[in-house]
Amino acid sequence: MNKSDLSRNLYMLKGPLAKNGYDWWWHNFTGYSQTTGEAKSFFIEYFICNPGLGNGHPILGQLPTNQAIGRKPSYALIKVGTWGKDAKQIHNFYPVSKFRSDEEKLNISIGDCELSETHLKGKCFVSEEDAAEHAEYMCNAGNMSWQLKLNKKIAYNVGYGASKLLRKINAFEMFWHAEGIKTEYEGIVELDGITYDVIPEKSYGYADKNWGSDFTSPWLWISSCHMKSLLSDQVLENSAVEFGGGKPKVFGKSLNRKLLGGFYYEGKMYDYNFSKFWRRSHIDFEFIEGEKINTWKLKAENRKTVLNLTLECPVDEMLFINYEAPNGSKKHNRLWNGGTGIGKIELLKKHKKGVRVIDLIEIRNVGCEYGTYDAS
Repeated sequence: MNKSDLSRNLYMLKGPLAKNGYDWWWHNFTGYSQTTGEAKSFFIEYFICNPGLGNGHPILGQLPTNQAIGRKPSYALIKVGTWGKDAKQIHNFYPVSKFRSDEEKLNISIGDCELSETHLKGKCFVSEEDAAEHAEYMCNAGNMSWQLKLNKKIAYNVGYGASKLLRKINAFEMFWHAEGIKTEYEGIVELDGITYDVIPEKSYGYADKNWGSDFTSPWLWISSCHMKSLLSDQVLENSAVEFGGGKPKVFGKSLNRKLLGGFYYEGKMYDYNFSKFWRRSHIDFEFIEGEKINTWKLKAENRKTVLNLTLECPVDEMLFINYEAPNGSKKHNRLWNGGTGIGKIELLKKHKKGVRVIDLIEIRNVGCEYGTYDAS
């Protein structure tokens, strides 16, 4: 469903989620070195956890003293980084008193870092010493700042699964909304002393948010808006693909593995959403972890179409992205996360005698993620 819904981008940690919940706003895009022109993929995330438990200091759940007494985390977090040969994640934690949010629109601040529907700015720094000495930071060393405008061009709305009613009663443990599966970013990023220009038409950007009381296992994400038809050789300027999901819990009960997603192809949405039963959607999925290359294979099908997607991302350009749950546990310790994937989409139309090819498409700058909980 290509339907914008800015209400789903609002701050969600009210009621029970204030003391057992997280909310985050995620962005990724590509920039280009001002000196060499080299492309580099970046991500920026604004995150808050258990604001109702906060005080004047960030409470870090992986700190051994907090683990020993079962103290739950509470903080606002700026999480930034880069993918590629020097992939890294950098974390700055703030007390919840440094978090501000408007009621009626997306307008977030964490310290001096800002976020709205149309701009991002901030900075994040961790020294080599602090990264080495503080495992509870769950991050690498680095220094990054950014000043960016953004323009969300295409949305993917999961529909009833994140509706106002289901949000109000916290039906799911993990909610998702992707307001910008194609987002154009513009501005400047500085990483470790190198300045990068972010150019709208080749930023290949993405913006979404997640919130809830826990994560999912398995955890899948695939997204790209850098596309070219291999049949017509045309760049697809008005297209984006998005798939996500895992094994959702509804009112505490696990469903079977459920994935959903869509392909917005030059103005038309091909939707594969299990919650829209009348479409008879079904998605098969496989992840293959390799020594040098990680591979995703996905087949999505509904009453009218079939979408086959294959994706590869080099292991040495990815990282294990770190999150702790609101209860203080950290069960995702091998959550592969990357943004430099390359793949293909085959889009097929069903008819009585079989299928016909609508298009064969190359996808690049693919955001990709996969992981399962540690065996307990």
